[in-house]
Formats: sequence, structure tokens, C-alpha cells
Amino acid sequence: MNPVATPVTTAVLEAFSDAWNRHDLPALMSFMHADCVFDTAAGPETFGTRHTGHEAVAKAFAAAWTNFPDAQWRDGKHLVMGERGMSEWTFTGTAPDGTRSESDGVDLFTFKDGKILVKNVFRKARPMLPAA
Repeated sequence: MNPVATPVTTAVLEAFSDAWNRHDLPALMSFMHADCVFDTAAGPETFGTRHTGHEAVAKAFAAAWTNFPDAQWRDGKHLVMGERGMSEWTFTGTAPDGTRSESDGVDLFTFKDGKILVKNVFRKARPMLPAA
């Protein structure tokens, strides 16, 4: 008999957010289900770009810090409703060319077995800001 997984709580989503801000890929992936899916904010499909499985999701997560080495997700607000959840945040980051990004966004989550199965991100489309 399989033990019952501990449900995901807002504290779990806060810890997940903290791992993003520390740029801690192993910690982030510890929250993700083995069959995880990450749908990005941009891409050619209606869902953005889809990354499936631990290896692909980890690579996509790490790209955020390549594209914005100082990336931060600030002012997080988290909500859990059974097997669904949501996090609101403001993203800030500086691209390697010095231009800056600042935009509000939301992650919609689906949970399974006490882990994040799907992370579906939505972000306000805003032009890059000039270098500081």
C-alpha cells in the first residue's frame, strides 16, 4: 500500500518561490513531480512552450537565470485549493545586454502526490526597459 502524500500548502509554494529567488535548481526540482510539465509564458503554441519531464523542466528553469542572471520573483502571494494552486509575483531581472525586465505574473499549478505536476506561467507582456 502506498503512503498518502502530504498535500501541497501555501508554505510549500512560498518555499518553491524562495528557491527561485536563490537560483537553487536542485531545490526547485525537489518540488516537482517525476512527470512534471512546465508551460512557459511565451512560445509558438497557445500554451507557450511546453517542457515535459524532470530533465527538460530543469533545463528550462535554469534558462531563466541565463537570460536574467539577477532574476527575482518578488511580492509573492500564494493560494492552494486542493489539487490546484496559484502564485502571483512581480518579476524583475537584467538581461546580459543591460536591458531590464519588470512585469507582473501568475503561476497556475496542478499538484499530484504532494508535488507540482504542472507549472503554467502567465506574465504581462511589457517592453524591455533601458539599461540603468
